[in-house]
Amino acid sequence: MKASPTELVILKHLWRSGAQSTGEIHAAISERLGWSRSSSRKTIERMVEKGLLDRREVHGLNVYRARARKIPTLAGLIRAFATDVLDLDGPLPVSNLVESDLLTREELEELERVLNDAAEGEAS
Repeated sequence: MKASPTELVILKHLWRSGAQSTGEIHAAISERLGWSRSSSRKTIERMVEKGLLDRREVHGLNVYRARARKIPTLAGLIRAFATDVLDLDGPLPVSNLVESDLLTREELEELERVLNDAAEGEAS
């Protein structure tokens, strides 16, 4: 499932922070997106319906966690950008992403494997 740009903001927050309530998510993203609490709540619920987030109840409070896995989600977005926008075909080096605070060294290596495996599959 492809995440929209605003859904990606929520996913990145949850990948970094772990499971959180709607209020905690809203507090973390509202300034960046300029959203009301109801906009955050609606987007979070839509993400649950799309399968991007899981919801569970903890002490009567809904808590959400990213169901979409980080590396496959990012690889899909990067691959789509590279092919749809840049018309690139073939393996994609992730060396330009080394400075990202979102990815560890191990995640960068996994991302490069996923991207290159996808490119090899498309070439066949």
